[in-house]
Amino acid sequence: MNNWIIGYDITDPRRLNRVHRVMVNRATPIEYSIFLFCGTERELNECLDAITTLIDAKTDDVRCYPLPQRGLQERIGLATLPEGIQWTALPAGLMSIPTNPATLALKS
Repeated sequence: MNNWIIGYDITDPRRLNRVHRVMVNRATPIEYSIFLFCGTERELNECLDAITTLIDAKTDDVRCYPLPQRGLQERIGLATLPEGIQWTALPAGLMSIPTNPATLALKS
C-alpha cells in the first residue's frame, strides 16, 4: 500500500462539490481540496478515473503526488486536535501530535 497527496482546483462550485463528495469517500481530507490517499496504484487510478468524469479538463486542475515510504514526516504549527486525541483514519506515522509543535525545528 502506498500514500499519495491528491489536490485539486475546480473552477465551478457545482463540480467542486461533486469532486469533494467523491474524494471524501475515497481518501482522508487534510484541507478542503487536499487529500491523503492510501491504497494500491489500481485503487488510485480508480479514484482518479471517478473524478476525471466530473471535471472540465480545460479549466480544472487535479494533481497527484506520491509520498516516499520512508520519508521524513513532521507536523509544524498548531495541532488540529487536543493533546492525547488521535484521528485514526490517518496512517500511524501521521497520527502523533507533538506536545508543543511551535518548538519544532526544521530538519534538513
